[in-house]
Amino acid sequence: MYQNILVPISFDEDRDSAGAIEVARTLAGEKGHITLIHVMEEIPGYAISYMPPEYLAESRQAIEAELSDMAEPLPNAQGVLVEGHSGRTILDWAQEHNVDCIVIASHRPGMQDLLLGSTAAQVVRHASCAVHVLR
Repeated sequence: MYQNILVPISFDEDRDSAGAIEVARTLAGEKGHITLIHVMEEIPGYAISYMPPEYLAESRQAIEAELSDMAEPLPNAQGVLVEGHSGRTILDWAQEHNVDCIVIASHRPGMQDLLLGSTAAQVVRHASCAVHVLR
């Protein structure tokens, strides 16, 4: 069993966050801690100027509430919202918080992933802990 599990949460339709949470629950057992993390990527300046001023604050509140709702039924779980580049931020957060397992949902790779690489692929390649990938 793992003691400190990180589950990156993407609100994309093609990600199986519920499945990743269930795997994390199993891997954590009764004593392991689970953190559900969502990374908000920075919105480019040219795009943010077209959005209402309260958009970012309202988005943060909605995401934090959703993460809290997802973590509530899990024993020893919390939701965390951070900002940054998704792959790098997940890896940095895991390193800083002594995560011993990352459970991440992936999707079937598309053309964009072949050119840029997916977040899951970056996490698998560079994590210093165990990584479980769900597809």
